[in-house]
Parts: sequence; structure tokens; C-alpha cells
Amino acid sequence: MENSSKFDSPTNISLANNDLVYSMVEYKVISVFLVLFICGIGIIGNIMVVLVVFITRDMRTPTNCYLVSLAVADLMVLVAAGLPNVSDSLAGTWIYGHAGCLGITYFQYLGINASSCSITAFTVERYIAICHPMRAQTVCTVSRAKRIIAVVWIFTSIYCMLWFFLVDIHVNKTQQVECGYKVSRNLYLPIYLTDFAIFYVIPLFVATVLYGLIGRVLFLSPIPHHPESTTERWREKSSKEKNGSQADTNKTANRPRPKGALSSRKQVTKMLAVVVILFALLWMPYRTLVLVNSFMSNPYLDAWFLLFCRICVYANSAINPVIYNVMSQKFRTAFKRLCKCGHEDTQRRSMYMTTNSYSMVRDANNTGAEKKDKAVLQKPAVLAKQTSIGGIEGELYYSVV
Repeated sequence: MENSSKFDSPTNISLANNDLVYSMVEYKVISVFLVLFICGIGIIGNIMVVLVVFITRDMRTPTNCYLVSLAVADLMVLVAAGLPNVSDSLAGTWIYGHAGCLGITYFQYLGINASSCSITAFTVERYIAICHPMRAQTVCTVSRAKRIIAVVWIFTSIYCMLWFFLVDIHVNKTQQVECGYKVSRNLYLPIYLTDFAIFYVIPLFVATVLYGLIGRVLFLSPIPHHPESTTERWREKSSKEKNGSQADTNKTANRPRPKGALSSRKQVTKMLAVVVILFALLWMPYRTLVLVNSFMSNPYLDAWFLLFCRICVYANSAINPVIYNVMSQKFRTAFKRLCKCGHEDTQRRSMYMTTNSYSMVRDANNTGAEKKDKAVLQKPAVLAKQTSIGGIEGELYYSVV
């Protein structure tokens, strides 16, 4: 096997290729700092995306289900590709053994391919939801999104099993362990071309065509009323007519609700389009390098350029939660609520205990007072006392809830 063959893999790239790079302290410092910084932000952000969709009921939409799938895939890339790169740069050798070589390579490719398929899935979902709103009522549902996500992960999981038979560890000329390929680099050309076509070219082509159609509907022609908005207005109109309030019905019908829905759909579409554009730009350096090196007898393997390519890949997996926070009000609010969740729970428990203690003291005092009043006061006075107690208890119960 050629010593440089491992550099053609989109994931199994040892940036420290020779003794010169091993001895470059500035290279180690820069690579480790950048990788840890980007992967740290990406891991935290993608975990927050998964949590807010699972915890917040309003966030459980078909589009967000695909974003959860994308977040899980990005987490897999950051953990399986980014973190091992740190030890690779510091130690200058592969430290995870044969099983680690197989497993890490598999999960790297699985995360990369699943993220590409997830982007394609939410692009198709957006196209149906905006360009075919009537069909979207039965097609764009959470249950169907979950089934599509399951199919995506099953397909990519089976497809990536190929790498269990293509990689292995070996010792190079400098007696350093590497995780590389079993056979010559030239035999991997069909695999490179297949990956490049299925998980990069085709998704971008589909996204370009569909977002072009979406943009024509959203920005160049009036969008048809969403069926949910029409149904809601019909119900409000029927309710108002039953109450004899025809004037209020006309006001309700003239509310600019479709404009708000249109603005919301534009914002979501812009956010997803930015995700696709960044996916294309940040993956372009490495995909191009892999493709070009596949046809070259002496591949281009500059360590600093390889570091740039890997940083772009990690940034693509880390930047999506930042985009959601900047461009989506719902995600921004959900992120803030998630960050304040622990503090609010502590305050709520403290208030609950204080209120219960206060209620127990008041109940004990009121019970003693009632017994004393029954021996002295008349029945109307007792009723008045009970009424006032009921009012206090009602207020305390409401505050606890």
C-alpha cells in the first residue's frame, strides 16, 4: 500500500504526515486549539438542538425532526473525526488500535453521509410544504418524517459497512502506526466517485432545483393560502355567526394572518437555504482535493492545506446550531429556555416548599380559630370565616400552580 493512500479518505487523514510536521510546535498548537474550539462549540450546540426539539412540544415539527437527524449526524462527525484528530496531532501515531480504526472510520462516514441525506430530506419537505400545501397536509407530517429519517439511517448504516473491509492499521517506514487502506489507492477511485456523486453532487443539484422553485413561489408569485389558516378562519367565522357578531367576523377575516405565516415560511426557508449553501462551500475544498488526488500519481498532501480542509469539515458540523439561533426566533427562545431551565426549576421548588409551609401554618391557625369561634360566634359568622379561608386557599393554590 502506498504511504500516502490514507490521505485520500475524507475522514482518515493523519495531518501529521512526517517527522517535520511532528516537530512543528506551532502546527500542533494551532491544530489542537482550532479542533477543540470548533468541536466543543459544535458538540454543545448540536446537543442543545436535540434537547429543545424533544423537550418543547411546539418544536416537534417535520422540519425540526430532520434538523435533529442532521444534529445527530454532525455530532457523530465531530466526535468520531474531530476528537481523534487531536490525539493524532499530539501523539503523531494511531493510538486506538485495529478496532478503533474500523469503528472510527465507520462512524465518520456514517455521520457524513447521514448529514447529507438529512439535508436532502428537509429540502424536499420544504418544497412540498410551500409549493404543494394541500398535499403537505398528508405528506409533511411528523410520523412520516420519522419514518423517512429511519430509512435514511438504515441506508447509510448498511452502505458504510463497506469500510469495515477497506481499512486497517499498519506501520510505516518511520515505525509509526497508521490507520489506512488495505490495498492500493487506485482501487478506491470507484468508491470516491460514488461518494462524491451520491452524497455531494446529487444533494446539491436537488437543493438548487428545489430552492429555485421555492423561491419562485415565495418571492415572485403570490402564495396560496395555507389550508390550516383557511380552516381556522372558517371556524372563527362560524363561531361568530352563531353569536350574531358579523362585524367581528369581518375583522377576523381581514387580519393579516396569512402574511405572518408567509413571513415565517420565508424565514425558515432562508435558514435552511443557508445551511445548504454552507454545506456546499465548507465541503468543497476537501471533496475537490479527494477527487483530484484520486487521478494524480503524486497527490497534493500539504499538511497546512489538509488542516484547512478538515477545519472546514468540522465547522460545517458545528455552525448549524449557530445559524438556527441567529435566524430562527423559535430556536433562539427555546435555547434560552433550555439554558435557564435548571435555575427556574430551583426557584420553582423553593417557591413550592415555601408556599406549602405557609399553607400548613395558615390551616393550623384557621382550624384553631374555627374551634374557638364555634363556641362563641353564631352560624353566619362561621360561614363568613369559612368563605374568607376558601378565598385565601384558592389564591395559594393558584400561586402554587
